[in-house]
Amino acid sequence: MIVCRYSEIFLKGKNRSWFERRLERNLRALLSDLPDARVERPHGRLLVHASDLEGALARLGRCFGLQSMSPALLARADIADLERVAIEGARAEWERRGQRGTFKVEARRADKRFPLPSPEIARRVGGAIHEQVGIPVDVHTPDFTIGVEVGADGRAFVFAKTVPGPGGLPVGTAGRVVLLLSGGIDSPVAGWMMAKRGAELRPVYFHSFPFTGDKTKEKVAQLARVLARWAGPITLRVVHFTEVQKALREAGPAELAVVLYRRMMLRVAEVVAKAESARGLATGDSLGQVASQTLENLGVIGEVATLPVLRPLIGFDKADTIALARRIGTYELSIAPYEDCCSLFVPKHPATRARLEDVLAAESKLDPAALASELFERSESIAMP
Repeated sequence: MIVCRYSEIFLKGKNRSWFERRLERNLRALLSDLPDARVERPHGRLLVHASDLEGALARLGRCFGLQSMSPALLARADIADLERVAIEGARAEWERRGQRGTFKVEARRADKRFPLPSPEIARRVGGAIHEQVGIPVDVHTPDFTIGVEVGADGRAFVFAKTVPGPGGLPVGTAGRVVLLLSGGIDSPVAGWMMAKRGAELRPVYFHSFPFTGDKTKEKVAQLARVLARWAGPITLRVVHFTEVQKALREAGPAELAVVLYRRMMLRVAEVVAKAESARGLATGDSLGQVASQTLENLGVIGEVATLPVLRPLIGFDKADTIALARRIGTYELSIAPYEDCCSLFVPKHPATRARLEDVLAAESKLDPAALASELFERSESIAMP
């Protein structure tokens, strides 16, 4: 079996059981394609039973809310049986290492009725392993650690490996967020970070056909599929933006074009949010990275929103974002050479300090609310399993 440990759920007080149930549900969904996998939830832990441990670990590594996982052997909550099972596990790990290295034992006693305290469990189990297997002990810098956990249900677990989980909160515990998703590097990473904080994603992509072709749309769909591996099934909404984009470009000075585009995108995202019962919007903005992301422009763009605009990358530099994109599997897709809509009709010298009164004057020539509703009505949805 695999012992799964929670991340921040322990901080949730009286709401903890609700978070635990959502995490259990997410685990079951991730493991649904492993025919014999099952999940149980004893106090303070989740246990996964599966014959394909490596396959299960790979899936659990994408489950937000997990701090770590350990493939474990089962023992009775009895010191003699703990010693027996720990000897078996330590011998297998030492053989795997070519009978080289040192070890120590770390013990945790969840059941305070167990007669021995944690340090004594570690001493007894470690002594038995050293005596029976002959592995040298090093309690300061061991080559490997045998972990022992005594549960509250008469069971105990012994393990030699701990795999880090992604941390965060279970997806679905923080409400829904509309993600403005492009084909670039930043916005998929922003979506991943929102999912890590427990948000369900409702991505929206603004498509400017024929200037951005179907290959660009498919690229964004592929990025959404990668996000779905972490965040669960999602639906990508494709908004056909070309004609409105042209109208915005003609309505005001050229240097305001990107600011006008992005304000319209937020308007459409809010219409989507209302339809999807979402409570926030998320973007890949990073402070000062491009002209539209100066403090002045972020303020003018965000002024149009009534929902919170979440910017999880706001303090990242590009190297931070690229490193995380590589880790989550979106980087290679993001750097494929296809244009996104904000790179179209962009002036040589875009405004870095747009004034709200100038932007409002340009928008007064149009009906932004009606255009946003029309764009939503003409959008298409693509389900991502």
